[in-house]
Amino acid sequence: MATLGDWIEPHAHGIYVAPADAWIDPSLPSPRALVTHGHADHARGGHGAVWATPETLAIMATRYGPQAGKPVAYGEPLTLGEVEVTFVPAGHVLGSAQIALDWRGERVVVSGDYKRRPDPTCAGFEPVPCDIFITEATFGLPVFRHPETHDEIDKLLAALHANPTRCVLVGAYALGKAQRVIRELRDMGHDDPIYIHGAVQRLCDLYVDHGVDLGELRAATGVPKAELMGRIVVAPPGALNDRWSRRLPDPITAMASGWMRVRQRARQRNVELPLILSDHADWDELTATIREIAPREVWVTHGHEDALVHWCATHQITARALALVGYEDEDD
Repeated sequence: MATLGDWIEPHAHGIYVAPADAWIDPSLPSPRALVTHGHADHARGGHGAVWATPETLAIMATRYGPQAGKPVAYGEPLTLGEVEVTFVPAGHVLGSAQIALDWRGERVVVSGDYKRRPDPTCAGFEPVPCDIFITEATFGLPVFRHPETHDEIDKLLAALHANPTRCVLVGAYALGKAQRVIRELRDMGHDDPIYIHGAVQRLCDLYVDHGVDLGELRAATGVPKAELMGRIVVAPPGALNDRWSRRLPDPITAMASGWMRVRQRARQRNVELPLILSDHADWDELTATIREIAPREVWVTHGHEDALVHWCATHQITARALALVGYEDEDD
């Protein structure tokens, strides 16, 4: 008797879909790759052919150069071999997708990375009923419960207004987080120019090209200190404590990350203003999503797998952990 999902083969370097002869998010160059989104632990260069959303392909081209890309819009039907493939919004970053796979009466959904909070820079997560749900677990521990987004942005703006002779330097991952922070600030009424590190520029331009209004952005490099007083500067996390940041006017060092829930991480990075702002689902969102989708099995990867597998077991849901190559987004 066939086992549920026996046509889906997890390997250390990716998930192989046998009847489609294609890999999902392979970490090694593969002849046929289905890619959930543009972060480097999911999207690599060098594949023979890549199926992804148009936005993800544009991100990959920006990062790796031209790809042998085959754009697939959300909801557009695609057949590979005997498998019906559908890309569904994941709510993680621009162009991020879950990949739904239908074969011989079974449906498997590979979530990629996802979140359930509203995000003005990307399409929101859409739950898809399925037999097997392959979920991430980056913040798969009960301690991780993210606060409301507007509360964290309020903290940022309060620090800015209370320190008119300083700037607030926000460390934010260059793809997704930086653009979200900027857009959230705009939605909270902050219309002043926002200054950005050069490493963020290309991806901000890409977001603007895809219809995300980021308002007035200015390069932070080479600007007189006086101009940056009372301003917000957005940079990759690696720039927070390097030589580049010393040119800024007494910066209040902030970092936008789900990991800022862990005080020790904030202290290790000399973060004065931790902003708990994540592009991943927290514990309550992970468990609520599983309840909502109601799969027959849950496969867990990328993060705190054991805790989520245990939660499934206590709720009579068959679950297993997958040993895929990847890493928690250190700066998410």
